[in-house]
Amino acid sequence: MYVCGVTVYDLSHLGHGRAYIVWDTVRRYLAWRGYYVTYVQNFTDIDDKIIRRAQEENRDWREVVETNIKAYWEDMEALNILKPDVTPRATEYLPDISAFIQGLVDKEYAYRAKGDVYYRVRKFPGYGKLSGKNPDQLRSGASTRVEEQQTAQKEDPLDFALWKDAKPGEPSFESPFGSGRPGWHIECSAMVQKCLGDSIDIHAGGEDLQFPHHENEIAQSEAMTGKPLAKYWMHNGFIRINSEKMSKSLGNFTTIRELIKHYDPMAFRLFILQTHYRAPIDFTDTALEAAAKGWETIRDALLFGEQEFSGMFSDSSLSSYRERFQEVMDDDFNTSEALALLFELAKPLVKVRNVKVHGGTVENPEGLMQEWQTLKELAGVLGLIKVTNINISGPSTSSLFLKFDDDIKEQIALRSKAKAEKNFAEADRIRNELKAQGIVLIDKKGADGNLETIWHREEDPTALSAHVH
Repeated sequence: MYVCGVTVYDLSHLGHGRAYIVWDTVRRYLAWRGYYVTYVQNFTDIDDKIIRRAQEENRDWREVVETNIKAYWEDMEALNILKPDVTPRATEYLPDISAFIQGLVDKEYAYRAKGDVYYRVRKFPGYGKLSGKNPDQLRSGASTRVEEQQTAQKEDPLDFALWKDAKPGEPSFESPFGSGRPGWHIECSAMVQKCLGDSIDIHAGGEDLQFPHHENEIAQSEAMTGKPLAKYWMHNGFIRINSEKMSKSLGNFTTIRELIKHYDPMAFRLFILQTHYRAPIDFTDTALEAAAKGWETIRDALLFGEQEFSGMFSDSSLSSYRERFQEVMDDDFNTSEALALLFELAKPLVKVRNVKVHGGTVENPEGLMQEWQTLKELAGVLGLIKVTNINISGPSTSSLFLKFDDDIKEQIALRSKAKAEKNFAEADRIRNELKAQGIVLIDKKGADGNLETIWHREEDPTALSAHVH
C-alpha cells in the first residue's frame, strides 16, 4: 500500500488529517482481517514551495524540511496514526529517480531539452484512463502547482517535467542530465518501484491527486514496466469549511495543531470517520462539537469497562457485532456504519455506569464484559484507542523486510560519512529516520579499535501501548 505523503513546506492542515486518518484506518482494518500490510508513505522534501518558503524566511531549505517533518510526526501521533513501515524522501532516492528517468528516455517516452527532461504524454496510449480526461481536451499536462517551465522547450504543451534544470540560488543535485532536481510526479513512481515493486495492491491519496499526479504516475510507471501500477486506486474527498473549500486565500485554513488546542484529537478522528471517505466533509464548529459528544460516549464506555472488568477476560466476544462490523467495512470501508455499531455497544455500558455512580449494582456482568471487549476491539480497528493486538506488518522475520537491508546499510554508510565530515545534524537525522522505521543503531569499537556501527530491528516497531487514549 503506497500513500502519497506531504510536501513539507508548512504545518499539516485538516485535509492532511482527514487523508491520513482514512488510510490509517484502511491499513488497520486490512490487518485486522488477516492481511500482512506493508505501508509506504513518502515525503516530498524538495519542491518549489519548499524553496520559496526557505527564501521567504531566510532559512536553509533543509531546515524548513526538518522542522515540518518533526511537526508532522507530532501531529500524526496526536491523531493516533501509526507510522508507515517506510517513509522515503525524494532526496534519498535520487539515484533511483535518475535511473527511472533514464529508462524512460531509452524507451523514448521521455526526451531531454537543454537541462530539463520531459515526458511525452501522447506516446502513452492510456493517458487519462484513471481520471477520465481526454488528452485532446487538456491545455497542459503540467502539475497544477506553479512550475516555471520553458514551454517553448517542450515538444507538446501536455508534456510534463521529469527533471528540472538547476536555477541560480536554488538547491540542486547532480544527475546524468546535469545539475537540477526531480519533478514532482517522478519521485513517487521511482519510490513505489524501489520500495514495493512494479505493481502494488493499493495506491491512495487525496482527491486532488487523481489528476494530474496519479495520472502521470501511471503514465511513467506503466510505460517503464509494461505492468499495471496498482490494482486499486483510492481517493479521499475534500474537507470544506462552512461549505467552502479550505484554502489559505479564503482565510479558512486550519492546521491540525491549532485544532487540537480546542478539541480532543479523538473527537476529530471520530468526526472524520462519520463520513464515507470518498464524500466531502463540511467542517463546522457545530459538527465537531457533536462529534466531541459522540467521542465522550465511546470514551466513557471504554473507561468504565477498564475500571469494572480489569483483570477479567472472556474468550467469547459478541460475534454478531464483529460480523456486522466486517460486513459494513467490507462495503468500501463504510466507517459511518461501523461507528453506529460502536455506539450500540457503548450506550448500554454508559447507562450501567451511570446507575452504578448513583449506588446501583451491575447486572449481567458477563454480558457487559463481552460488550466492552467487543467495543474495545472494534474501536482499536478504527484507531480510536491505542492497541497492541493488531498485527500491522506481520512477523519481523518476514521477507517483506529483507529487501530493505541494502537500503539500511546505505543509510548507515551515509551517516558515517556525515559524522566524518562533522555534519552531526545530518548524522542525527539519519539515525532518527531509521529509528522511526524500527531500526536501532549501536556504535561500538571494533576489534581494530575503530568505531563501527551495528544495527538490528526492534521486535515490533509499530507496537503501541494498550491504554485508552
